[in-house]
Amino acid sequence: MTESDIFIKFVRQTFSFLVTEFKMKYENEKINGNVFYDIHYRDKDKVISISLETIENYFQVILFKLHGGQMPDYDDKTRTIHLNKLNQSILKTVDKVEFADNNNFFEDIRTENETERMILKSAKDLRICLKHYDR
Repeated sequence: MTESDIFIKFVRQTFSFLVTEFKMKYENEKINGNVFYDIHYRDKDKVISISLETIENYFQVILFKLHGGQMPDYDDKTRTIHLNKLNQSILKTVDKVEFADNNNFFEDIRTENETERMILKSAKDLRICLKHYDR
């Protein structure tokens, strides 16, 4: 199995809640050699982009709000929201019980390296944020 296969499999497992709970569709994946991996989930209002740049081990999750079914420009701060911005606005409103329930949801997922730990943490954060997003 290639590194990109391992990444795709782990992301699909870890972010499976996007399909099961939030009714998003696994849209596509872009693999650029062994340097950049990007996976998209989509519903009628948004696209979630999950990407890893392997040289710097830089992982990011971005929520793109669609307008007329179209992706916004990356520079459009009102419709391109990085997970860390969602975390800043939403996680401070979440109580300990919800964090505990969320951790229990992911308890069967095992990580083997730092990249997988980053992916799992982002999945946990995103799941909570999406439960409170647009309320």
